[in-house]
Amino acid sequence: MSTYFTDREYGVRPATIDSINERLWGGLFSLIQTRIGDGSFGLRFPEQCPDGNGPCGCDVQAFSRVLSAEVPWIEWPFSVNEVPDTPVILDLLEFCAGAVGEPIQGAYHSYFGHHHLSWDRDAGLVRFVADVNLLFRRNAVAYELTSTGQARRLVPQPISDALGWAMFQTGDMETDRLLEAARQRFLSPKPDDRQDALEKLWDAFERLKTLEPGANKRAQADALLDRVAAPGSGFREALGREAAELTSIGNSFRIRHSETTQEALTSLDQVDYLFTRMFAFVRVILKGTGRGG
Repeated sequence: MSTYFTDREYGVRPATIDSINERLWGGLFSLIQTRIGDGSFGLRFPEQCPDGNGPCGCDVQAFSRVLSAEVPWIEWPFSVNEVPDTPVILDLLEFCAGAVGEPIQGAYHSYFGHHHLSWDRDAGLVRFVADVNLLFRRNAVAYELTSTGQARRLVPQPISDALGWAMFQTGDMETDRLLEAARQRFLSPKPDDRQDALEKLWDAFERLKTLEPGANKRAQADALLDRVAAPGSGFREALGREAAELTSIGNSFRIRHSETTQEALTSLDQVDYLFTRMFAFVRVILKGTGRGG
């Protein structure tokens, strides 16, 4: 964890920024270049001593060729002045995390002026993850690398807790599948996954309306809400208004369908707001009807 003065005195900045800017890219660029230079990525891409005495560094050509195949949107060589798209940078960091190890110097080879190397995988990964996450925290970016080197998005703690502890036991396998897929995709750092999470959550909401007995969908939806709050109560009326409003939002915006009459969402903030609003409503329904939550 950072021990910088501003963190100690004022607290860590809230992680609210969704994109990696030129300044942060410059720091990440330097972390990666340093590890190429000190041989850390030789764990996966070892450069062999010309005398055949074992690895002595990182084979940069092998590193770049495999990187270009596994992350085809990245430009090699990197330029500190050209910032890749944020999802591409996160793919790059995962690639690097999968290749990194702490280089351990062995015998010195005086003729070529290098040491032969071995690698401590665990120590190298821990240090790389810590260095990347420090830069993310100091720049208030809402991403982190996990201990296994996977990138994930950070969401505000109350939302994270609600998502992490929610149970989906609706009695309908497809509804449970949609809710679980929505949860996992919402935490993804990729914008397309978050849009997909919103769609799946809205699909789950529409299926929830049909889980109670009734002559038609409207009667089934009313029966569902009647189980959450007493019919005629103020809260039951509020639930009815919210259900109607959420249904209208789903029909008006490009969430589940793509008709030309539907308005597209124009920012990830809008996606996050609608997901959080719908998830709060769905969770109340699940808890109120004994279906998890």
